[in-house]
Amino acid sequence: MKQFSLFFVFLFLHSCQYFEKQVPSEKELLQKELKSINWKEVDEYPTVVDCEKIADKKQRQKCFFDVMSQLIQQKLDIDTLSIMYPELDTIEVKVTIFPNSTMKFEPQYPKDSVAYDTIKIDSILHARLVNFPKVNPAIKRGIPVKTQFILPVILKEKGKE
Repeated sequence: MKQFSLFFVFLFLHSCQYFEKQVPSEKELLQKELKSINWKEVDEYPTVVDCEKIADKKQRQKCFFDVMSQLIQQKLDIDTLSIMYPELDTIEVKVTIFPNSTMKFEPQYPKDSVAYDTIKIDSILHARLVNFPKVNPAIKRGIPVKTQFILPVILKEKGKE
């Protein structure tokens, strides 16, 4: 009987090795997780109050871009850009939204930007593009993140001259 129980103890201890699983290291797990993340896309796009009630992700993104373009156009409508530069009908503005909800606007000039006084246009944009409604930043894996995008802003509509 003693041999029999010794055999079971030996078998039990020896068989435990078969149940052990190789546990991946923290570094391996981290590398695997980092590779699985799509760094070029956010989970939730920035949004404003008017767009938050929209459930569809793409529709909410479109709403946000439409609202931002419209707000920028309204703020620039009251200015002299279209009078100073009649040939300038659209300007692209790079919008940066930081995790703390602050925004930064940078005009993007075409290759022939020597035709424009970029310093004057910059100062007009910085003076006009203030007091926006609160923008909630983009979210990536539950954390607010910085996002950038370029919005075409129409300064002068066709046939409205």
